Amino acid sequence: MLKAGATLLLSVTAPMRARAAQILAVRVWPAEDYTRVTLENDTDLKATHFIVKDPERMVVDIEGLELNPTLKGLVAKIQSNDPYIKQVRVGQNRPNVVRLVFDLKAEVTPQVFTLPPAGNYKHRLIFDLYPVKQVDPIAAMIEKGDWSDPAPNVAAAPTPTPKEQLDALKPDTKAEPREELKAELKTAEAQTKTADKFDKQGKLVRMITIALDPGHGGEDPGASGKNGSREKDIVLAIAKRLKNKLEDLPNMRVMLTRDADYFVPLGTRVDKARKVQADLFVSIHADAFVQPTARGSSVFVLSEKGATSSAARWLADKENAADTIGGVNVKSHDKQLASVLFDLSTTAQINDSMKLGRAVLGEIGGINRLHKGSVEQAGFAVLKAPDIPSILIETAFISNPEEEAKLLDDDYQNKLADAIVTGIRRYFAKNPPLAKNRLT
Repeated sequence: MLKAGATLLLSVTAPMRARAAQILAVRVWPAEDYTRVTLENDTDLKATHFIVKDPERMVVDIEGLELNPTLKGLVAKIQSNDPYIKQVRVGQNRPNVVRLVFDLKAEVTPQVFTLPPAGNYKHRLIFDLYPVKQVDPIAAMIEKGDWSDPAPNVAAAPTPTPKEQLDALKPDTKAEPREELKAELKTAEAQTKTADKFDKQGKLVRMITIALDPGHGGEDPGASGKNGSREKDIVLAIAKRLKNKLEDLPNMRVMLTRDADYFVPLGTRVDKARKVQADLFVSIHADAFVQPTARGSSVFVLSEKGATSSAARWLADKENAADTIGGVNVKSHDKQLASVLFDLSTTAQINDSMKLGRAVLGEIGGINRLHKGSVEQAGFAVLKAPDIPSILIETAFISNPEEEAKLLDDDYQNKLADAIVTGIRRYFAKNPPLAKNRLT
């Protein structure tokens, strides 16, 4: 009986051992912030890793895996401009164990973790390679920008007076004159005279900093259109146009939460804006709905009490799921971040956000139909910076074929960026930025 039982056990377990996990896809997302390598597979994988010095290498052993052509394709996925990976070598280290060796360009702090199926993805094994020395965000902005550090420069042109700087922030009213604009600017000019932003000589004490947040990215494509367009690509293109237009204004600098196709967790987007002490936070998205007839642009701000409509609540839930799709390392992710920021958010922040939202929504309404004629509110995680007026713009419905075509059109993207710039200028004309004490 024991012999028969042993034979039966072998007949059941042998096929299970012969069935190795299958790598379905490999993806690499290089960026200055970090490089992510993703192995998508049909089951959960177990991996161990260690760092080897002189030269710098990261060695990864993956159990329950046999080498296949898809995994071998990882070698060709490494780009020459990757900031952290020089090349990768793939081999069958021993039966049922595949070894990856990443030859590195610099010291890294790796995070290796798995993700359960989410969205259109199966199981994923993630390698995030972060630089040991983190880049200072303000220094990075100054290095990338076409403007200079606000420190005095004898060779530079004379610093504009407060009135000249205020005039630069005024929107162009030739195309669409507004009766209330003179009163707004009169109030703003009076406030500017006593603002901490300028010293007695009329020189700028600090620059205006705007954080632009192109939604989604990397593993998280966002919504998609009928013709295959992806939200993450469109909103990044719009954000870059908007950045250039804003930085054409004097004493204005812009930080992008991502400047390429890679994933940024929601809490990290907020944290980036706070680290550069942003005066405004503008998150850019392209909406989608199950019905292709849905259309129009929208602007949202944070709500402490609940969404202003069921559609706003649905959209906030969908956008807040980005971390699940994009892939956050739960072990290193601060689960309390969102709730802490929410608790710190104040009525004043939401009121300022509403003012900004109304100014921007009014301008966008001049180039596209509005989904709703007023600013909406919902619990968007990305809007929870306690000390920064923050708005989320749904530029149009990418799921609507007509609006998808608009979003892909260079002329429309330019008009949209111009409208947002004008809205921001209207906001600052009425609410000139003052020197603030930041929450830490």
